[in-house]
Amino acid sequence: MRIILHIDVNNAFLSWSAIYLLKQGYKYDIRNRYAIIGGDKSKRSGIVLAKSTPAKKRGVVTAETIYSARKKCPNLEVYPSNYQWYQKMSNAMFKILKNYTDEIEIYSIDECFLDYTKIKKIYGDEVKFAHKIKDEIYKTLGFTVNVGVANNKLCAKMASDFEKPFKVHTLYDSEIKTKMYPLDVGELFGIGKKTAEKLRTIGIKTIGDLANFDINRLTKLFKNQAVIMQEKARGIDNSPVIYWNIEAKGIGNEITLKNDIYTKEELKPFLLSLSEHVGIRLRKENKYAYVICVVLKDNLFRRFSHQKKLLNPTNSSNEIYKTAINILDEMNMDNPIRLVGIRLDKLTTSEVRQMSIFENENRIIEDTKLNKTLDELKDKYGTNVIKVASLKDKNLFKKKLK
Repeated sequence: MRIILHIDVNNAFLSWSAIYLLKQGYKYDIRNRYAIIGGDKSKRSGIVLAKSTPAKKRGVVTAETIYSARKKCPNLEVYPSNYQWYQKMSNAMFKILKNYTDEIEIYSIDECFLDYTKIKKIYGDEVKFAHKIKDEIYKTLGFTVNVGVANNKLCAKMASDFEKPFKVHTLYDSEIKTKMYPLDVGELFGIGKKTAEKLRTIGIKTIGDLANFDINRLTKLFKNQAVIMQEKARGIDNSPVIYWNIEAKGIGNEITLKNDIYTKEELKPFLLSLSEHVGIRLRKENKYAYVICVVLKDNLFRRFSHQKKLLNPTNSSNEIYKTAINILDEMNMDNPIRLVGIRLDKLTTSEVRQMSIFENENRIIEDTKLNKTLDELKDKYGTNVIKVASLKDKNLFKKKLK
């Protein structure tokens, strides 16, 4: 039986800013004041990125404008974000966890999954261990975390979102019906606000309702997402904790969008372009990737990612794109997106294929020939000689980051 932990920093940006200010000699802990972390108005983000508990009690919510927040709380204190410091705090936390195991999947700057299965025989009971690392992070770094303990990543993530802050919660397979089913369907990880509203219109109010709903009716409304949604509602998640040496060289590209994007469909052309770019780079280095990762950053500057490990390594732009779309479908998009990226990891110089009954060997060969031909044309005449159809003549990019 797998044991997975999800470690999530409580109110990360505000907590980390509070620690920074205290270290600089600031007299007050802004976690106890009417305080927010606010985005820079000059960079189209004059909004609340994080708020203190006192500010929350006054009705201040994340993502509202600072102007609106001040109306609710006239004596509101606004502090700038400090991403260099946030990254330092994040790295320090992950370093503590890596003292116990390398099997850690960094999900975002303030959260990660830890596979406890193999090390349980070393450190003992997982709940006691969860309390141990929770307390160690607080004593060493000065901020609190929640830890979810479960038999898979989905349930560990759900468990860490139970009562906060500074708590350890379990959501084992045997506890799904009693702890998860009664929750509002909008609390299910991966279900956005619009989807939750749509579910309520057909009588699905709780996660249990979704778990037991007629799959045929659900499919008519949500197509191929229906099965995924119902499996999540039942606490089913077989995805592995994907980890690698963070110093290992991978290949990736990111695009900062000219305008915020609100739907997954609008993101697909960007993933297509990115897949083409990283595919070309892979093939130039004669390498193949086992892991494909999609990276998003929303308008609250929260960076998060999701990845898949392939049965066979690939350097096909087409396969990278198809996998990226599947990954995107599984990601949560509650807020507008300002950056999208693709990263390839677990690189290898050999292509050892385990053929699946669903694969067409001739198609794979033809795809390889096509990629080679296109790469040769672009090397000879420039990268713009052949354009991705859905991107042609569109000024979509603000800038591209390597």
